[in-house]
Amino acid sequence: MIEVFRTNDPVQLSFAENVLREAGIEPITLDGETAGVYGGALPFIKRRIMVIDEDAHLARTALETAFKELPDG
Repeated sequence: MIEVFRTNDPVQLSFAENVLREAGIEPITLDGETAGVYGGALPFIKRRIMVIDEDAHLARTALETAFKELPDG
């Protein structure tokens, strides 16, 4: 398993998971409970999205493309 994304932002996390699923990659999210300790107020503990080794390159490419295509706030 390889980490391809890390965040404490629930919107970014959900978006990234959906991007990966649409690309045919099944994401595994780790550290959800740990990151939620103290209401998510510990910025150094983030939720991580992991994928199998073989999907890492495609996952990173899909995420990079998707986040670049987002309109500015």
